[in-house]
Amino acid sequence: MVYKRFPLLLLFFTFGFLCSQQTQGQRILGAISAGVNLTQVDGDDFFGYHKFGLNVGPMIIIPFGKNNNWSVSMELLYSQKGSYHKGSSDSTISYTYRLVQDYAEVPVLIHFTDKKLISGGVGFSYGRLINYKETSNSFYDTLFQYQTPLSNNDFSVIADLQIRIWSKLWANVRYQYSMVSNRTVVVDNPLVYPRQPETRYQYNNVISVRLTWVFNQPKIIKKVKQESEN
Repeated sequence: MVYKRFPLLLLFFTFGFLCSQQTQGQRILGAISAGVNLTQVDGDDFFGYHKFGLNVGPMIIIPFGKNNNWSVSMELLYSQKGSYHKGSSDSTISYTYRLVQDYAEVPVLIHFTDKKLISGGVGFSYGRLINYKETSNSFYDTLFQYQTPLSNNDFSVIADLQIRIWSKLWANVRYQYSMVSNRTVVVDNPLVYPRQPETRYQYNNVISVRLTWVFNQPKIIKKVKQESEN
């Protein structure tokens, strides 16, 4: 349906408009990031970052401050989140659960960069759910009793660390956590005895590992101290 894709199209047009603008006396940097998400869903009765997904998309960076040590960035990402659990199995039964969530995501962060080599940032992100799939075998049919549907919106807080590893290439580790619950469920795990159903609020919990290439970033100029001739 067209109306379901409208938020994603609006984000692309907004991003394109910002990239085409030039702020007076200020250089806008363009970049692209690609990597993986290691994810879990807090509140689903499973533990560990066992679900892997893509994290890829373009970015604009606007430096500011006396030495351009500060900057603001905005990204437009395709980001996969969710949960995965594969428990022990025997000849008659296996215990498997998977939740895949595909988001169009717009993180906005403020960064401080030291000596053009290491950068730390904090910020927020808005994610729009564009697709999801939840599968489990019959053993887990009664695991979740859904009290609310999965939200189409994910508001997250972000902490970010980047290290310049070569020329215009940066290594990036990012932690992201939902600020608002995405769904309310009653968890009734058949592996727990005696059965103790509990109401849980689910949150996306994500660690991202990425590489970022900044296209028009100035190169690091090494200052060479010349000795005066006697």
